Amino acid sequence: MASILQAGWWLVLVIALLCGRAAWAGEARPVAADPALDERVTALASELRCLVCQNQTLADSNAPLAIDLRNQIREKMQQGASERDIVDYMVSRYGDFVLYRPPFKATTFLLWAGPALLMIAGLVTLFVRLSRRRAEPNKELSEKERARAAALLKGNGGGEHQ
Repeated sequence: MASILQAGWWLVLVIALLCGRAAWAGEARPVAADPALDERVTALASELRCLVCQNQTLADSNAPLAIDLRNQIREKMQQGASERDIVDYMVSRYGDFVLYRPPFKATTFLLWAGPALLMIAGLVTLFVRLSRRRAEPNKELSEKERARAAALLKGNGGGEHQ
């Protein structure tokens, strides 16, 4: 009887392990009807920013909005729209923010110049603080302060309480 129960547990364990393998499998990507179109969609989606993730391109993101925008790009390409037309359409709807590399113009000036301006501001602040520190006069200790410090270093506490 014990061997039958032991065999049953082994069977349950094997079934659980076999069923668990399905969880390791990744999602299958649909086979594109037109691989050339799929390449064009991916190339263009790599130039556009995911509006949800913001740090990923549309090609890299799995957000529902990114998937919808990739499908829109695919549909527009199937209708004969050029990459430039699609980019112009996306910019008109979402602004320059949708471009992963926005153009340099007045509205994106801080985006392009911001890191350099922050670096310059940090260096100026550092220089000002260091020059102020050098300009401070060295404060000499009075005889009373020196005697107290020496007493503290010797370990007898200086004899005074303040």
